[in-house]
Amino acid sequence: MTDLAENLARLRKAKDLSQEALAERAGVGVDTVARIERGTRTTCRPATLHRLAAALSVPAQALLTGDDHRQSALATNAEMVRLRQAITSGGLVPGLSDFAENTETVSLTGAERQTTAVWRLYVDGRHTELLALLPGVLADARRLVETNHGDEAAAGRRLLATTYRIAAGIAGRLGQDDLAWTAAERALDVARSSDDPELQEAIALRYLAWTLVRQGRENEAEQVATNAAEAIQPTMLDAEPVRTAVFGNLLFNAATAAVKAGAVHRAADLLAEARSAAARTMTSVVTEAAIFSPRAVALQEVDHWSRSNDPETALHQAATLQSVPGQLPAFWEAGSALHIASASLKTRRYDEALHHLDQAHRLAPDWATSQPLGVITMRALLDRATRRRGPRFAALADAFGAS
Repeated sequence: MTDLAENLARLRKAKDLSQEALAERAGVGVDTVARIERGTRTTCRPATLHRLAAALSVPAQALLTGDDHRQSALATNAEMVRLRQAITSGGLVPGLSDFAENTETVSLTGAERQTTAVWRLYVDGRHTELLALLPGVLADARRLVETNHGDEAAAGRRLLATTYRIAAGIAGRLGQDDLAWTAAERALDVARSSDDPELQEAIALRYLAWTLVRQGRENEAEQVATNAAEAIQPTMLDAEPVRTAVFGNLLFNAATAAVKAGAVHRAADLLAEARSAAARTMTSVVTEAAIFSPRAVALQEVDHWSRSNDPETALHQAATLQSVPGQLPAFWEAGSALHIASASLKTRRYDEALHHLDQAHRLAPDWATSQPLGVITMRALLDRATRRRGPRFAALADAFGAS
């Protein structure tokens, strides 16, 4: 089949249209649609192409290349400029002052509330609100450090490091990996003079390891994460849950880097160590510092086997999730649902794949539909659909940008 044949069939099914319905809407013969989709007609007049595209509400190039550019960007250019200004400002460069005009200083308690609020927006995937508020929160945290001394300034640096890490997270989500690195590196620098330097440094290194993975530097990411984990590894009698949680998250980062580098068994060993730490301490932490619990480990193991191209093991692991207790942010659960959908697709369990895509979309719609794995899985389901699948199928195809 030609690209035109595949794209027309996929886009038609995504709109839940029969060949007859598309032909009628486009004002062309049904045999024209049928022959294009079968690949027996490999050329298409410009007028016919544009009629079909208009009937499907996509640009004509979508029929030729499969890329319609219809999904709106996760951030506008103005929002990205403001985020870049917020991360890179602060007086470190002569002539480059803080971008914010307001010089009002918030209290330490107020800054803590603001930091918690923007982290909640981050985990909820509410990008528009986060991008609107985060620059001001960063500026407030910097002023808090600059206008205080001693313990108050050290506590302010902890909050500033936290806010930089959130900035690194959203920059990474928006595909700005170099900006994410800058934010995470600033978080590390500030953390070292905070009121809890050892733990705050470890958390910042977790974000840096995540950024290295995104940059394709898996070996360096694994080394950074394992070194940081060894530095804060909890003892058998350690009862500090956040420390254990950060240790576990660093192992997650190292495992992700290892599996991307092809070291599947080493990654499994790292996750086994995380599982042991979670089971031994029964830690359950859901904060910006770390998200860690027995359930968090179980979800990571599903993701691991999915990334390792072992879909049967991934699905076997997923079958045990219902019995693993714990509350996790919606985007964590949604991410696991996407991996289960991908594994279901690879094992030709197409209805199950669609069910888990739907679950991911319901849990965290903005986050899930921005993930490449969701788009790839939905497109594959469209390519394999032999008939119209109904309005929910069409709605998911549109949501994941596959229509």
